[in-house]
Amino acid sequence: MILIDKPYISSFLIKTIKDNNFEVISTKEAKSLINDDSMNWISEKDAINKITNSPNPLVYTNSENSLLWIFNNLKATTLPNQIRLFKDKLKFRELTKDLFPDFLFRKIKIDEIQTLDLDELKLPFVIKPSLGFFSIGVHIVYNKSDWNAAQKELNYDNLKSIYPKEVMDASIFIIEEYIKGEEFAIDAYFNKDGEVVILNILHHKFSSSSDVSDRVYSTSQSIINKYKEAIEVFLKPIGKKAALKNFPLHLEVRIDEKGTIKPIEINPQRFGGWCTTGDLSWYAFGFNSYQYFIQNKKPNWKEIFRNREDKIYSIILLNNNSGIKSLEISYFDFEMLKQDLEKVLVVRKLDFNKYPAFGLLFTETSIGNERELNEILNSDLSKYIRK
Repeated sequence: MILIDKPYISSFLIKTIKDNNFEVISTKEAKSLINDDSMNWISEKDAINKITNSPNPLVYTNSENSLLWIFNNLKATTLPNQIRLFKDKLKFRELTKDLFPDFLFRKIKIDEIQTLDLDELKLPFVIKPSLGFFSIGVHIVYNKSDWNAAQKELNYDNLKSIYPKEVMDASIFIIEEYIKGEEFAIDAYFNKDGEVVILNILHHKFSSSSDVSDRVYSTSQSIINKYKEAIEVFLKPIGKKAALKNFPLHLEVRIDEKGTIKPIEINPQRFGGWCTTGDLSWYAFGFNSYQYFIQNKKPNWKEIFRNREDKIYSIILLNNNSGIKSLEISYFDFEMLKQDLEKVLVVRKLDFNKYPAFGLLFTETSIGNERELNEILNSDLSKYIRK
């Protein structure tokens, strides 16, 4: 069963739902995003009854906004409590503290940030909303200057959000130790038997040690082959502790030089936000992540890679880091950007006056041509902005 909510649903996910005749809950938000009466709509009342009477219901959401519907309507199921274990970063750290006993973290209210003594904390550290999304309000603090910059931004006025409080809440923050290593984002699910199924692994690239943006995520055969088994082993005890079955998730971790995996966060009941990583599996590997979850399928990676060329597939978020205010911008020149990239598979334009980004790209890059990914990673995008 699919639960759809704003702000975005891709045409690929809509086509997936329709082609497979998946049930989609007939909420007002879903109807506003999908104008198609031929879909397999199920009323909210029938959906609630069906999910409540199923021991391990199959529910996929495209947006964190959907969690509010689950909290309000599925209180008789285990889903709300399971979701909160992961959505709330403090609860997640509490859940996994015996798995990672040396990991340091603490809770702090937003009103306490301005008076917090930096000498009380071990540097470096990360501060972020306990209930957050899209890297909003996230800061890495290495020194006093970083802390001053974080204090300047972290207030209610700057952190007003388009997302519901259940998705993005700026009142409570978590301070936690900075995790060293390369960052990866993973789409996975626990199947009907509680087994881990990996659907994608993407390397989250950064332009610098202080960068917390979501500009470039890349996946490839070599990345999947290198990390798949280790991530399965990593996720297994977490799923057991939370009794997860038929449960999709988007995991973020760091992996150090020794191969040690430490979790950053787990986003429950969905894959990557804005239909990004879930859609990308189709372009990168030729299988449909949404279909695999609903139908309880596992990718046959050996077969998938049998005739695959050595390509890198990336998600590029065109966040506005130019310093140019949106009111001063006439348009973003996507055609010029496409000329600077080897192969653009998908272009998704966003309203940059409403969202902090111009759009999203899915790209294909030949191994050996990683230079183009590094260039877009480090670009302020001003060459593509037209006033």
